[in-house]
Order: sequence, then C-alpha cells, then structure tokens
Amino acid sequence: MVAPPLSSVAALGQALENVGYLPGDGLASAVFLAVRLRRPLFLEGDPGVGKTALAQAMSQILCADLVRLQCYGGIDASQALYDWNFPRQILHLRATGELVDVAGVVNSLYSRDFLVERPILRAIENCPSVLLVDEIDRADDDFEAFLLEVLEENAVSIPELGTIRGAEPPLIILTSNRTREVHDALKRRCLYHWIAHPDVSREVEILRRRVADLPESLAQDIATAMARLRSADLVKTPGVAESLDLARAVLELGGSGLTPEIVDATLGTVAKHQEDLATVRRELLPGQGRNARS
Repeated sequence: MVAPPLSSVAALGQALENVGYLPGDGLASAVFLAVRLRRPLFLEGDPGVGKTALAQAMSQILCADLVRLQCYGGIDASQALYDWNFPRQILHLRATGELVDVAGVVNSLYSRDFLVERPILRAIENCPSVLLVDEIDRADDDFEAFLLEVLEENAVSIPELGTIRGAEPPLIILTSNRTREVHDALKRRCLYHWIAHPDVSREVEILRRRVADLPESLAQDIATAMARLRSADLVKTPGVAESLDLARAVLELGGSGLTPEIVDATLGTVAKHQEDLATVRRELLPGQGRNARS
C-alpha cells in the first residue's frame, strides 16, 4: 500500500509544502517518479536553489534517516563506503598478547566490531533512508565511476565480510552545481531535473513561509532585488539561501525595509566577493536598480 504523501504527484507536492519546501514546476513529479520507480534523482542548478533542502524535506516526509555524502576532490571509497577502525584493531592486538592462534586473531580484526560505516553503507543498511550525494561535480572521474556501480547494485562488497545488501534501496538524490559536466553514464541511470531560481512571486511565498513575521512588502522588495541581481554580471549569483539570510538579517537589525543603512549592514549576506559589493548594494535598494536607471 502506498503511503498518502506518495499516492500522487499532487499529494507529494502538498507534503513538501507542509514541511516548508515549495517545489517548482516539475520537481514534485521528478521526486514522485524517483520514489515510485526506485531510481536515483540527479538535480542540477546554481548554488542556493534548494537541492540539498529537497533531500532534507524528503527525509521528513518519508520519516527516514538523512545520510549525506559530501563530495570533494580526492574523495575515495574509504570515505564513502566503509573503513576499518585501526586504533581499535591495534588495541585488540595488544590485548591478545602472545596467543598461539595468530590466524584467528588476524581474522577477528576484520569483523563487524571493527567496521566503520561510511555514508553509502549506512544508507544501504538502515532503511528507510535518504542518501544525499552532495556536489558530485566536485568529485573526481574515478569516484564517479565507482559510485555508479555501487548505486546500481544497492550493495557493498567487503572482501573480509562478503556482500552487504539493503532490504530496500534508499532514495538517492545526487546534486551538482555544474562546476564540471558529470558523465553521461551516471546521468543515464538517474532521473534528471534542473532546479531554476524561483520567479518573484514564488520567492515571496518562500520567504514568508520560511521567515517568521516577515512583512510582505519587505519580502517583495527582497525578491524583486534578487531577480535583478540574478541577471546582473556577478562573480557569485545569489540563491534563495541568500534571500533567506538577508530577510532574517534585516529583521534581526530591527529593520522593516531595505534602507541604505540596512543594506550596508547586511551586504555580507548576499555579496560573497569584493567585486560584487557595489552592484549588490545598488540592486538591493528599492528604486536604485536597473529598471530605475533605464
């Protein structure tokens, strides 16, 4: 029997809204199909558009553990799958002293007692779970190829222990900021969705849902300014995460609007590079943006 939040695309979309995540067009359908077809979901989009937040929201809806694998250059199997607790193994060897059964002692070093679960193994063994493979584009090609094999099998092979297979596959969500192209072999095995920046009306709705006591006029000013900034020539384009930080910062400072003083005090929530400071300040001030100058 299908749980109510997963009974239809509309039900899943409503469930996401209930936990504070507003899916854009097509995203609820992509997630629904990923769950029902048991396929990984590959999400691309600019930083801050809600890729990671979707995995967090789905873990709430599914009452599942969220297991996050943060990718980076040089990551390998020992960081992703499993490893052995070497300090405990050494202590175990010392504790055995001069036992005659050397082979038995060595074999005992590679038991579950000394196994360290890394994210993929933890997600496979603990059902239900949501496995977030975050920023796969930061990993090396070799890791991407290794990950492909593991995700297809829903199992981890450990030479000393054999194959560990999950009772049911986790919901796997892979994200990419598109710092490099991910290989087609990986994309081919996933459902794909591009998460775009929200339009002004949706961003206003997100801000008012996520930031308590945010005046509608301030939410409108922030969302409108962000739309201008996303079409400006910036080193780092701000996402929804920056919009939320700005809204919370304005309220913390006791402001009710984007005045020059408030904007100067909160620039660091939106501008992440020195080269962007002047443009961000100009575009955040109501009436000071591109439309006012044209």
